[in-house]
Amino acid sequence: MADTPTPNPTPSPTPQNNENLVSDFSKSMSYGDYLHLDQILSSQHRLSNHHDEMLFIIIHQASELWMKLILHELTAARASIQQNNLEPAFKMLARVSRIQQQLIQSWDVLSTLTPAEYMEFRHALGSSSGFQSYQNRLIEFMLGLKKPTVLDVYGHQTELHKQLTDAMNEPSIYDAAIGALAKRGLPIDQDYLQRDWSQPYAENDSVREAWLTVYRDVDQYWDLYELAEKLVDIDSRQQQWRFNHMGTVERVIGFKRGTGGSSGVDYLKHVVGQRYFPELWSLRTVL
Repeated sequence: MADTPTPNPTPSPTPQNNENLVSDFSKSMSYGDYLHLDQILSSQHRLSNHHDEMLFIIIHQASELWMKLILHELTAARASIQQNNLEPAFKMLARVSRIQQQLIQSWDVLSTLTPAEYMEFRHALGSSSGFQSYQNRLIEFMLGLKKPTVLDVYGHQTELHKQLTDAMNEPSIYDAAIGALAKRGLPIDQDYLQRDWSQPYAENDSVREAWLTVYRDVDQYWDLYELAEKLVDIDSRQQQWRFNHMGTVERVIGFKRGTGGSSGVDYLKHVVGQRYFPELWSLRTVL
C-alpha cells in the first residue's frame, strides 16, 4: 500500500513588526491619558485597613460607570423614539440589556464577601448606601418609576436635586413608546398622551389594547413589535438585577437595616416584582 502523503504543517504566523510602535508620549496622547486612568485608578480610598473593602468599592464604582452608559443609551433611544425613528433605538436598547447583564453578574463577585468580612469595615460606610445612587434613580425615572419622595435624599446637593427634579418631570422611555403607538393611529386615551410625567405610571386599558393590536398583527407593526420586545428585555433584566441584589444583601447582612436606614432585604423584596411596562406583561395572558 502506498504511503499516505503527509500534509504540509501549518506555517507559523509571521512575527508582528513592531518597529513603528510608538514609545514616546511626551508630546502625544497615550492610552492612560485618553481614559484618564490616573483619576480613575486613584479613586479607590479604603476607609479601613480591611482587604475586602477594595472589592466593595470597585464593584460599586464599576456599577456606576455601567449605569452612566445605560443613561447615555436610554436618553438617545428615547429621543429617537420621540422623533418616530425607531430603528436606531433598537441597537441602543439591545446594548442596555447587555449592560444590565454585566450588572447582574457583578453581584456574583460581591457575594464572595462573607458576613464576617463585611462586618470588619461596614462601620466605615457611615450612612452612605447604594440606596442613594442618583444614577440608579435617573434610570428608574427613565423607565417610568417616579417617586417624588426619593428626592429628599438629595436636598443637600442643589444642582443634583434640580437634575433629578427635571428628570422626574420628563416623559419616560415608555411614555415615548406610547406616543409612538398614537402616531401610528392606534387609539390611546388623550390624558395618557398629555399626563403629568412626574406621576407614577398606572396601567391603562387603551395602551394594553394598542399593544395587543401590535402583537396580533406583527407584519403590519413589526417596528412597534420589535420596540416592545426590546423594552420587555430591559424590564426582565431589571427584575433579575433586583433579585440578585436582594439575594446578595441577604447573604452578606441577613435582615439587618441598610447603612442608609432602609429596611434592607425587606425593602428589596417589596420592589423586586415591580414592572415598569405593565401592559407589555398583562397582554401575554390575553393573547
